[in-house]
Amino acid sequence: MKLVNRITQYTIFVLALTWTGTVRAQVNLAGEWAGRYHEDQLDRVPGDVLGDHSGLPINDAARRYAETWDVSRVSVLEHQCQPYNVAHIYRGPLQFRIWEDKDPGTQEVIAYQIFIGTYMQYRTIWMDGRAHPPEFAPHTHMGFSTGKWNGDILTVTTTHIKKEFYRRSGTPSSDLTTMIEHYMRHGNLLSHVIIVTDPAYLTEPLIESQEFVLMERGNQNWLYNCEYAMEVPKSKNDVPHFLPGQNPFLKDFANKYGLPFEAVWGGAETTYPEYQSKVEAMMSR
Repeated sequence: MKLVNRITQYTIFVLALTWTGTVRAQVNLAGEWAGRYHEDQLDRVPGDVLGDHSGLPINDAARRYAETWDVSRVSVLEHQCQPYNVAHIYRGPLQFRIWEDKDPGTQEVIAYQIFIGTYMQYRTIWMDGRAHPPEFAPHTHMGFSTGKWNGDILTVTTTHIKKEFYRRSGTPSSDLTTMIEHYMRHGNLLSHVIIVTDPAYLTEPLIESQEFVLMERGNQNWLYNCEYAMEVPKSKNDVPHFLPGQNPFLKDFANKYGLPFEAVWGGAETTYPEYQSKVEAMMSR
């Protein structure tokens, strides 16, 4: 009887080892990451020239909004320290830190926490299967995020995002925005793909990608000091803007690079490689 019990115990032990060995370990995303700006540098670092909405699948409502945009709007006290929302912040200069929150009893990852140095923003990506809040729940700059692993790719869905911009040239985003992210690590490189849908301002999903590199030595420059101050004398009730048809800067980008105005005014067609042939045809007229 003792021999049978020992054989049974040994069999269970071997099966347990076999089952444990088949559990797939997830890629470790923890660390401090910094941006690389080899692609879309003009858009991501200095910011676009006014009048550039090329490559964005925007509709007429977005164009009308952009026509009234005055960049000095950010000098208004209420906007001086306003963070970029989560659908925009990864496109600018930034560094961010990722760490795991684990259940102390099971050591399963409950959530990924992200601290973004630009505007000192915190994100939580819930991994415990919880549902998103109802539509009327409060919106924030970083939204509400849930994630799941698809092989070695972390896929994140974010809703409840405050309205902001897709570009600093005034292309607007709405609070109906939903964002899908894919995080893919290859050694010390992290590829980040975002897919944004916005029924208010986009006719097709906006797809963008960026690369980040692991900061092996770390960085202590994480604080983003921003203070509100009246930088230019003006009435406290003044809101910089242009009335329809009165914005003198709309053709700045097209004139600077010798492009047809139609080509830089955005739309789904401008996001595809085939549109280059159409631009060449317009320029040859």
